[in-house]
This record gives sequence, C-alpha cells and structure tokens, in this order.
Amino acid sequence: MNNDKVINDLKNNLKFTKEDVEKLQVFHDELINFNKRYNLISKSTEDHIWHRHILDSAQLVKYIDFNSNKSISDMGSGAGFPGVVMAIFNKNPSFHVKLYEKSSVKCDFLDIVRNKIGTRYEIYGDYKMEKISSSYVICRAFKKLEEVIRISREIIEVNHRLIILKGKNAENEINKLKPYEKFVYKIENSITDQKSKILIIEIKK
Repeated sequence: MNNDKVINDLKNNLKFTKEDVEKLQVFHDELINFNKRYNLISKSTEDHIWHRHILDSAQLVKYIDFNSNKSISDMGSGAGFPGVVMAIFNKNPSFHVKLYEKSSVKCDFLDIVRNKIGTRYEIYGDYKMEKISSSYVICRAFKKLEEVIRISREIIEVNHRLIILKGKNAENEINKLKPYEKFVYKIENSITDQKSKILIIEIKK
C-alpha cells in the first residue's frame, strides 16, 4: 500500500485530520533521522513506516472512546507505536495518553517528538515503578500474551480494556490460555495485514 493510500485511509476511514497527518509526517521524519543512529525500528521497515507502523497503530482508535475523561497506557511504547499515534489523534484535554518505555534512548526520542509536534503525552521510564489506573491498556510487540495479561492484572488498578496488536498466531495464543484463564475477549481483523489480529480483552479487577 503506498503512502497516499495510507493517508487517505487515515483521513477518510479513521477520521484523522489534516493537522494530524502533518504531525504524523514530522513523527515519520524524526524516526527516520533517529534510526540512522539508533535501532528504534528494523531498517527493513523504514520504507513502509506509514503502512507498517503508523496505519497499523492508528486502527486502534476504533476501539477507544477519546471523549471520555479517562486515560490510555501504552506498555513498551518503543518508538511510539501505537502510543504517539493515539496522542496525535486525541483532541480531549481530559483524556490522558501515557507511554511506558524502559529504554532511555527511546524515551529521549519520544520526548524529542513530543516537543517537535506539540502533542500531549506523558513518558514513564518503567511501568513497574508506577501505579496505573488507565481504562485502556495498549501494546504492540511487547511481550507474550500470557505475560501481558499477567502484567495488566497486577499493575493496572482498575477495570480496563486490554488492546493488543498481534500476528497470525493470536487465536492460538488465546486458545492455549482458555483452560486456565477466564476473561471476556473478542478478536478483530487488522486492516494492514489479513493474517494479523487485534485482541480486545476486558480485564476485571
């Protein structure tokens, strides 16, 4: 999918504004520059950032109510996917976006991007040191499903929706946990890869 098609999808299907896309372009350019010195994303995906990383992250806005006075936590935010993309989309000053990333280099990058694009989000170095009360928890390429659910239950203090971008083995991972775990979930198809899935799990405290 070429970049123009991705941008069209962002605007028409996911309701990103022209200003949002301009911020995403700055984010894209900063990522390319930073990736010359540090390995934030695989070099093999640099030519496909709009589709592989930005659009893949952006599709999560369909499962989040940004009009609520709640917050979202991105666990293992890395180069800012999907957290920065969520922050750019968010227009509600009472809805907070929190990014958790243990790498100081990646935290520095997230801070640079925040200053460049003038978008609100909070950066935390280690989720293990925080008490988190977010209504939404998102992650992409973070940890195995079993570990994500364990972390989510242990450190998130309120009922929350866990939204995970997963590959083709998503359903198999869920099925392996079913005999041992009780949770309400649904599986959605990814718009960027017909084999990839989005897991949406309701975690009750």
